[in-house]
Amino acid sequence: MTGVITASEPSWITPFSGLSPRQFGKLITALRREGVDPIRRGRPWSLPLEDRVLLVAAYWRTNLTLRQLAPLFGISKSAADRIIDHLGPSLALQPRKRFRKDAVLIVDGTLVPTRDHAVAEQSKNYRYSTNHQVVIDADTRLVVSVGRPVPGNRNDCKAWELSGAKAAVGKTTVIADGGYRGTGLVIPHRREPGQAELPAWKEEHNASHRKVRARVEHTFARMKTWKILRDCRLKGDGVHQAILGIAHLHNMTLAG
Repeated sequence: MTGVITASEPSWITPFSGLSPRQFGKLITALRREGVDPIRRGRPWSLPLEDRVLLVAAYWRTNLTLRQLAPLFGISKSAADRIIDHLGPSLALQPRKRFRKDAVLIVDGTLVPTRDHAVAEQSKNYRYSTNHQVVIDADTRLVVSVGRPVPGNRNDCKAWELSGAKAAVGKTTVIADGGYRGTGLVIPHRREPGQAELPAWKEEHNASHRKVRARVEHTFARMKTWKILRDCRLKGDGVHQAILGIAHLHNMTLAG
């Protein structure tokens, strides 16, 4: 069976991976350097590494079922499933372990509708979802860490700690919205009981805070062009691996 989509034809790379052919080539080189494609005994993979990576990216990008996607690459559904299970973790974002002394990070939670009810709960969007705490660098807008998914009915201040995102950033300065009260993060000023309005200087601080914090919302908007984050059918750690992989590809796109 011959496939339609292949990485050997550069015109397929950007629509299905979000990367330019040059960036895609860098990704393949890095994966080979990390030993993702070793020579092994037994039955070889039905696709070269380039096509396997493109298949995983296309699955995240389009959210087609494997029964729909596999024929486009000329392989069986079960082979596509094995490729995604094998390569998904290799594409995951590696969390940053060190930050500049003057670094400023931004955190917010985003809900991913998830079919696996073992890891999801009904949330404010009335769907079974997982809450993902995403931390970005305020200057570069690159994703530096993504917490492990927690049920979607957990509020952000609890998810911040439960997901491991808090531990991942240590004592680095982090900006957040008003939903993170009591966490020690930098949040907007609020009116005290009986206070009609905030002083002018606090209003100015809040306006500046909103402008900077909007960068994480822009990150969510870009990441959710990967349609799997709008309705994830993966089970167990699949949703976590998908958002980590998408964060990695998002960073590569921004870095150029």
